[in-house]
Amino acid sequence: MALVPQLVGAARGASARALMQLPRPVIARLAGAPVVINGRTLDPEMQLLLRLQRIEGPAAESVAISRGRRIIVSSSRLAGGNQPIGAVTDRTIDGPGGPLGLRFYTPRGLTGRAPALVFFHGGGWIYGDLESHDATCRFLAEEAQVRVVAVDYRLAPEAPFPAAIDDVMAAWSWIVEHAPGLGIDPERIAVGGDSAGGNLAAVVAQQTVRSGGPAPAFQLLIYPVTDFLNTSASRTTYADGFFLTKAFMDLAEENYLVGGEDRSDPRLSPLFGDVTGVAPAYVATAGFDPLLDEGTAYVEKLREAGVPVEHVCEDGLIHGFINMVAIGRTAPKAVRRAAAALQRGLS
Repeated sequence: MALVPQLVGAARGASARALMQLPRPVIARLAGAPVVINGRTLDPEMQLLLRLQRIEGPAAESVAISRGRRIIVSSSRLAGGNQPIGAVTDRTIDGPGGPLGLRFYTPRGLTGRAPALVFFHGGGWIYGDLESHDATCRFLAEEAQVRVVAVDYRLAPEAPFPAAIDDVMAAWSWIVEHAPGLGIDPERIAVGGDSAGGNLAAVVAQQTVRSGGPAPAFQLLIYPVTDFLNTSASRTTYADGFFLTKAFMDLAEENYLVGGEDRSDPRLSPLFGDVTGVAPAYVATAGFDPLLDEGTAYVEKLREAGVPVEHVCEDGLIHGFINMVAIGRTAPKAVRRAAAALQRGLS
């Protein structure tokens, strides 16, 4: 097709972002015939991005993990762009396995003691770092007008389960303890993350309540992993072709777990944990995401326990939209909805 070379070139750098700002009818034409599954229609912007992805280069899960990590950071920077922020500061604290990196984001115009979000990045526990979600954290900080603290927890296979849990719990405790000196209101600290990070955030919310320690005031869970025990229908329906693939999830699981773990352990599968008394939550799921059903199941579990929860299913979106804050119109709008919920939850 004559259009393909131009699309390949447009998929790089600012040109990709410009392409996604074309009029919606043009994007729909470039994307191809509508994709409809279970009554949902894939957003044309997502459809075009998936088309570009297929011709742009290897998927992270198809190469060595070290190379895959570089691919994840590179693609995240492309999708996130250069987001404005008041200030960004890095520091290192003592973690369970050695130095633990934190990155602090302060939105423009924010001074004094303020609410905060402790954020855990996604990436299947094997990918992702402070760079892969830098644009996302900047965007959330500015849109919600809260401080954001991103945690650079250890990754598998170098540090398999429960290393990530140990790190995020340690980071949470340190941030709460030092909140006043960090300009953070200790009574208004949320926990959040996407995918694997959403899993870690849900675990922190549960574990802190169970231990009687300081617990989050709010949860921001973006398409969280909640169930290592069962294979939901959505994991099968959207196993291939919608960015997050079965191959990616299998690779993540093979490296995060060493074998013999109880897959119903709430530190792995928050869906099997006790959610009584956990913080109110905003849970965003994506309509074309393998994790759709387990995110929805977790919403139902929270509601059954009397936990206030707002669930927004972004029907036409795919896994990964939280990183697409500089691409098109629909994904940034979805992230703005999440940021607005965070602001409300900490007001």
